[in-house]
Amino acid sequence: MKRGTVIWLKGTIFVIGIITFVISIFFLPGLAKEAAEMNPEYAYLRFPVLIGLYATEIPFFLALYQALKLLHYIEREVAFSELAVFSLGYIKKCAFIIIGLYVIGILMLAIQNALHPGIAIIGVVIIFAALVISLFSAVLQELLRSAIELKSENDLTV
Repeated sequence: MKRGTVIWLKGTIFVIGIITFVISIFFLPGLAKEAAEMNPEYAYLRFPVLIGLYATEIPFFLALYQALKLLHYIEREVAFSELAVFSLGYIKKCAFIIIGLYVIGILMLAIQNALHPGIAIIGVVIIFAALVISLFSAVLQELLRSAIELKSENDLTV
């Protein structure tokens, strides 16, 4: 992969991380306060929902870090290694954790009769996106594992 492409991808990952961090620190608390003022009957859910959103950011940022490590492996030309397989597995696990947290959050809001249809749609979209990422990383992990096995067999043959 060309060096410029790897740098562009790293920059994209940094931008995604910075935007997510800025939104979570500066905009989410204000949004939660505004929602609590508009709907005082659901004001008691302000902090549990915020904590749930912040909890999903932990695996998100860990997955971004693993993506940066994958790009570093590509840059150093060791992309076909067990380290890359491990990083893909870690991304897959982070995506499953995000799915689990959002499913639990949606179920808890539904039990409380506080699940707004807009929030449900956003939650389902995030769950679907995390599912696609987990499936894609699982497929890449297996392909990479197979390629490493073929490479080692080829090295032994020659």
